[in-house]
Amino acid sequence: MLPFVLLFILLLPALVFLFYFNVAAISFTKLGLSPEGAVLLFGLSLLGSVVNIPVVRKRVIIEDRSRPFFPFLFYYPPQVREQVIAVNFGGAVVPTVFAFYLLQRTPVLPALAATAIVAWAAKSMARLVPGVGIALPAFIPPLVAAGAALLLAGEYAAPVAYIGGTIGTLIGADLLNLSKIRTLGAQLVSIGGAGVYDGIFLVGVVAAFLA
Repeated sequence: MLPFVLLFILLLPALVFLFYFNVAAISFTKLGLSPEGAVLLFGLSLLGSVVNIPVVRKRVIIEDRSRPFFPFLFYYPPQVREQVIAVNFGGAVVPTVFAFYLLQRTPVLPALAATAIVAWAAKSMARLVPGVGIALPAFIPPLVAAGAALLLAGEYAAPVAYIGGTIGTLIGADLLNLSKIRTLGAQLVSIGGAGVYDGIFLVGVVAAFLA
């Protein structure tokens, strides 16, 4: 019995990956891609999740150590760190390109309205985690996007949910919080990265069910 248990434990990561792959492939094919296109999009999204494209580099003060001591002022240089703002290829570039592809065959006004609703929800629920970056509960984008799409888009609910869920999440969780990233102390802040990547992936899954 023990060898079978050990074998199952060893194979578990591969089984999880296969499940993840099949769910993603089905999601993208139901949104209008060919099976080959779905595999390509999944591969780019998965492999691209570890690729962060630097956009801005700046030095931020981590700790200001100057302290007054009457009647003198002793000055200690502040601790600084380079902070990089990057765009995640798999979590931002790939879903944005696919969203604009879907927008060509989708009513614009429902898509814009759903995007605005998801952006508001993501902005409200996103949390700044010191030393880490911006975090958002993964279930927020797909649920809000699905609800907005069902109310606004009718038969176009699936592509509207994907467009609103991905673009709205990137705007609300990441872009609208960029002004606050100086307080995080994180060396790398990735738009579409680990803090919101799971939510963006789940948007595609939920959109497939709407199809």
